[in-house]
Amino acid sequence: MTANADEVARYLKRRARWSPFEIAFWIFAFATIWLFPGKYLILKDTAILALFALSLDLILGYAGIISLGQAAFFGFAGYFAGLVAKYGIINEPVIALVCSGLIAAALGFVTSFLVLRGSDLTRLMVTLGVSLMLGELANRYSNITGGADGLQGVEIEPVLGRFRFDLFGHNGYVYCLIVLFICFVIARRIIYSPFGLSLRSIKGNTLRAAAIGVPVKWRLVAIYTVSAGLAGIAGALLTQTTAFCSLDVFSLERSADLLLVLIIGGTGYLYGGLIGAVIYKFLQDWLSNLTPQYWQFWIGLVLVVIVLIGRERMAGWVRIVRSLLVRLGTWLMPRLPALGGAAPDGR
Repeated sequence: MTANADEVARYLKRRARWSPFEIAFWIFAFATIWLFPGKYLILKDTAILALFALSLDLILGYAGIISLGQAAFFGFAGYFAGLVAKYGIINEPVIALVCSGLIAAALGFVTSFLVLRGSDLTRLMVTLGVSLMLGELANRYSNITGGADGLQGVEIEPVLGRFRFDLFGHNGYVYCLIVLFICFVIARRIIYSPFGLSLRSIKGNTLRAAAIGVPVKWRLVAIYTVSAGLAGIAGALLTQTTAFCSLDVFSLERSADLLLVLIIGGTGYLYGGLIGAVIYKFLQDWLSNLTPQYWQFWIGLVLVVIVLIGRERMAGWVRIVRSLLVRLGTWLMPRLPALGGAAPDGR
């Protein structure tokens, strides 16, 4: 028994190591702060969408919980962040962000007992219903939320009392990117833990997982709560960086966008939501500039092509390209010193 436990511990430790590709990914992500000074606004929106997609991937890709109401937590925390800033209840954006995540997690915990009952179709309807009810409540109490006009008059204080959100989006993007990285590290730690392994076993075979002693219900409640908290942080980021919140945060379209992002990037892979958000957001920006009236048609066509080709085949192509790059690097490395030591006259 001890030997098996030690073997599992070594396996988890080995899987939890950061690969060179992961390190390169985040180095490039933070390098975009200086590489693309004119793209701060779209990069900020991409970071928020990536965090939002990461929250859905935790329950869809790892626990097998299908949801069409992730916007409920996004919008609930977004309005909370806007209201506490508007009325001066919490002036520090970082503290307000943490509180927004906690209150969204609390909502996720309460609704999880409804969501986790029944089949996938039942979960779709319940999650969608929760989102629609919250949206209608926000519209009903327009004296508080602003209704169809949106929550206006929100004044966000500088982050840590020093970094004010500017019109160019520089500080907002840096703020969102740092929060995205911290949340990603937390999600990564969860997935590469025994808790994460139990989620995979539940998704693979619920009955077998229960038979070996995994508390299926409470595992799903826990990951659903964490997912709601991350979605809430994403919603609060949007409100804080734009100083505005509207009923659109509860819309079905916002939840559907997450599914499109995960279709592009892939589920059950933490970087799938991040990569999918980058591709989707920049593809949307490019197509909307190219054909403002028909950009949705072209995005739909891209999704159809992905489905027809198949993700497995595309993953095979990626593996081939990766192996070619590794071989090219292996071939170049011994030759670099010789090339670097060549004489100026070419001899």
